[in-house]
Amino acid sequence: MATNKKGAPYRREIPDHLLAEIFLRLPAPADLARTSAACVSFRGLITDRSFLRRFRRLHARPLLGFRDHDGFNRALPPHPSAPAARALADAADFSFSFLPSHCRWAVQDICDGRVLLHGLPERREELPLFTELVVCDPLHRRYILLPQVPDDLAASVQHPDPVVRRPQCKPFLVPLHEEEEAAEVEGTAFTVIWMVHCKINLSAFVFSSSSGQWSAAASKAWSDLVPGMGESDIMSQMHPFFLRRHYAYGCFYWDWLLIKSKKLLVLDTRRMEFSMADLPPGEWSTQGLAIVEAGEGRLGVVGFHDGTASALSYTIARNKGESPSQWEMEKRISLDSGYQYYIKDATQRYLLLRRTETSSLENSLTEYFSMDIKTLKLQRICAKQGTNMYGKCIYANFPPSLLSSPTI
Repeated sequence: MATNKKGAPYRREIPDHLLAEIFLRLPAPADLARTSAACVSFRGLITDRSFLRRFRRLHARPLLGFRDHDGFNRALPPHPSAPAARALADAADFSFSFLPSHCRWAVQDICDGRVLLHGLPERREELPLFTELVVCDPLHRRYILLPQVPDDLAASVQHPDPVVRRPQCKPFLVPLHEEEEAAEVEGTAFTVIWMVHCKINLSAFVFSSSSGQWSAAASKAWSDLVPGMGESDIMSQMHPFFLRRHYAYGCFYWDWLLIKSKKLLVLDTRRMEFSMADLPPGEWSTQGLAIVEAGEGRLGVVGFHDGTASALSYTIARNKGESPSQWEMEKRISLDSGYQYYIKDATQRYLLLRRTETSSLENSLTEYFSMDIKTLKLQRICAKQGTNMYGKCIYANFPPSLLSSPTI
């Protein structure tokens, strides 16, 4: 061993750029957080904004919990995200007390640590077609009020005959594409879509934080999407609130299992075009279905298939693209018998499942589990008394210690 003049071994320093490459390969954000606590120099390197941007591009945001009508439900031990979830719950304001108080706010969507809410007037009256929207970061208590949809865009979806059914709308956030994340500087870019279901056609308006404006992005007649007159009429009457929305590889998907249809409505956010696709063959249950990213550009579908309630089927497309024609069964995931399972929400990476005892559904203990699509491992998040039927939104983000710069 080489020594210095005093006989002590040489201490070979690892250059910062090599340390950064090592830290980028840590398997999970929790490992990175622990490493940053080891010494001042490690923390300085890890909290550098350019390093954090690289780390976030390479690693999926961990699931820290979910929000429902009761508020934020954090992941509890032994879930691997429990420490980060506790730090988030202590630091964030999921009651949104920092938002303007001129109206009541209701959560519409959660994505990439941001929350989209719409305003409800204090007086009970008919809501405007396009309500006030705000995008906020509950961790740093920052928000942006979105401008109202311009009158000319709103008028384009209003039918002149008052007898015709009023359009039905649903706003949601768009996950960042890979190239957008790579170009992201301060973590403040976001996109919101207003989906508008009219009697005759389907429209989408888009708000971009970079332009600060709304624009008409896509429109398609129901008759062009669904040739059958009867099915297109039923679809046009379905409120988007009741449709399950999925996202994978730059496309949104809506399933129509509630009306026993095997069709998928598709919105390609890169081309801003509507189209229709088909679910994989077989009978899919209304207990829930999720469309996920299976890797290599291929879609995956997870759900209860062919009448089996005690197992999840994971089916993967054989070819790439938003409308694959060939599918293959990847795996059947066995679940504990004696329970009813429902898929309540999903991201590109995670599923949120609700479990209740089959023998006692009323006032029974309801458990919530996460499933990582990469490992297909089921992990308990938390348990609550009774069954809350309100919508659930997964909250997936990096731990507060790895979010040094506030985001919107």
